[in-house]
Amino acid sequence: MSKHIKKIEKVFEHPVATNLDTNKLISALDHFGCSIEHSKTNKIKISFDGRDIVLGFHHSGSLSKDEILKLRHFLQEVGLTPDRLASF
Repeated sequence: MSKHIKKIEKVFEHPVATNLDTNKLISALDHFGCSIEHSKTNKIKISFDGRDIVLGFHHSGSLSKDEILKLRHFLQEVGLTPDRLASF
């Protein structure tokens, strides 16, 4: 299993993982075809297959549990789940 899939798996962990390395997660999302845009206001816009999500970062650069859950639901909607990615 690739290191990128392992980063996506962290988003789907129960309980919600709060120690995600956001830079590696963004790299994994980029690897799987997501478009990533950073704003000056600690927000990130992730686009995939015509759908977008905007997430806010804490001052430490990490995502809150709510933001991780939003990302999890977005990834499920666009089909970027660990099970589906393992078949690539």
